[in-house]
Amino acid sequence: MRIYIMRHGEAQHFAASDAERPLTDRGAALSEQMALQLAGQFDNDLDMVWVSPYLRAQQTWQSMANHLPEPKRVMTVDEITPYGDAEDVAAYLKAVINIEQPENLLVVSHLPLVGYLTAEMVPGLQPPMFITSSIAAIDYQPDNDSGELLWHANPEG
Repeated sequence: MRIYIMRHGEAQHFAASDAERPLTDRGAALSEQMALQLAGQFDNDLDMVWVSPYLRAQQTWQSMANHLPEPKRVMTVDEITPYGDAEDVAAYLKAVINIEQPENLLVVSHLPLVGYLTAEMVPGLQPPMFITSSIAAIDYQPDNDSGELLWHANPEG
């Protein structure tokens, strides 16, 4: 199966709270660019999307949704905020994969979680750096709990 881990698009620096920081126009445009690139990875279906409850992650997904196959399930997952624990999130992710057996899953989250989660899913990998809107693709084999980093793409511009 494939897991796509994405950092949200570029956000405004200031808001009433960190959770309420909206995307910039550039952040929305670059997230849309990455969606167009990601769209070629799916045969027909996008099985599952996990999105952080933070505004900038929700807006990142909204800017991408029209360019990707209609997901079978979109979930707002409270555990994937910037303060999420990668080990716990990886365990939860693996449990959901074992039960629901999706062919693919997109996670839209934040630093530092995206880097640490990628490393949790690919044993031996150093946590990669994620600029805003970047995506890492992992080939994950649930039967033997092994993952391989296939690519890590950054937006252009």
